[in-house]
Amino acid sequence: MKLTRRLFTVHSWLGLVTGLFLLLLGLSGSVLVFRHELDQFANREVLTVKLPTQIVAHPLARCYQTITSRYPNLDGIAWLNPDAGPTDAYDFRLYLNDARLFTYDLGLISFDPYTGTILREGKSADFTPSYIEWLFQFHFSFQLGVPGAAITALFGLTMLASLLTGLVIYRKMIWKVLTFRARINRKNWRTISSDLHRIVGVWSLLLNAVIFFTGFWMNLFAFETKTWRTEQMPTKSNTPMILPADVLYRQARRLMPDLEPSYVYLPTQPERKFSLRGALKDQWTLWGTGNSVTLDQQTGKLVQMSRLSELPFGERLEATFFPLHVGNYGGLPVKILYVLIGLTPGLLAVTGFLLWWRRTRKPVRSASVKAISMKPVNG
Repeated sequence: MKLTRRLFTVHSWLGLVTGLFLLLLGLSGSVLVFRHELDQFANREVLTVKLPTQIVAHPLARCYQTITSRYPNLDGIAWLNPDAGPTDAYDFRLYLNDARLFTYDLGLISFDPYTGTILREGKSADFTPSYIEWLFQFHFSFQLGVPGAAITALFGLTMLASLLTGLVIYRKMIWKVLTFRARINRKNWRTISSDLHRIVGVWSLLLNAVIFFTGFWMNLFAFETKTWRTEQMPTKSNTPMILPADVLYRQARRLMPDLEPSYVYLPTQPERKFSLRGALKDQWTLWGTGNSVTLDQQTGKLVQMSRLSELPFGERLEATFFPLHVGNYGGLPVKILYVLIGLTPGLLAVTGFLLWWRRTRKPVRSASVKAISMKPVNG
């Protein structure tokens, strides 16, 4: 009993201290599950382009050239939608660096690939390119740069600790909840909050643990000394690729024809390499971007080619972390489930606060009742 009481105290304080932040992480995560769909819906007029009457040569190279000329000091560029349709704009992520620790320097720029016209442009710290892009950066860093990314990672750990302590505290309720024998007592707000906390906590336990652990793991870079040091160092001037980006892209596709790219990295610094990452045809998207082709940016020679099936178990497991975190591996039903699960940290924080509030007020009410019962009655 003493251990359970202590765990309950830890469980309560974890929820009280981090509840608001977990609420924000959960809500933003729920929105970001449909990140691409919402971005397309909100910016359809901007991101839909007209088909040209003539074939355009090297549209990717033209976008790359425009970006490197507009941003002469870049850490790199990523083509975010290599699966774009013929009427879709090309979206690129810009890896910027203003040498400030508390700003995470991502940017977004979209092009009409046929005309080279810039359709939208801006930093992810602003709403200019897209509110979804702002929310994405807020979700993993609270818009506080590398320290913010470290903070969100720590909140991932606190949520895991909260889940584990809750698992021990409510262990006798788990089977009852899973077999639908647990009911919500609607007697008053206290019983409702108590039962909701237990039932929602049990049903969301496993998936919340997966989501918060993978979020923590993906933000581990924020605890590396190198990350903090390089974030405060101005980026060197660009060293543009000699070969056109379209040539490198087609060459990488030829080397691994069954690869369906979901991410293309375009280097701007001499030590970086051109790379494609994605799933193989007919491969479950849960395996994420575990397959890749890497080329030398100046010569086009193959540097490395790796297939998920050939990687060590640890790397294969890690390849699932991003899909497991964002819920893009099972179609619409899984996405809807992730939206609902994203709401549970906030609900647990609110119901947990109500439980704590009830327990702290009990002694006061008990003392009052006791005082009244001891009060002499005037005859």
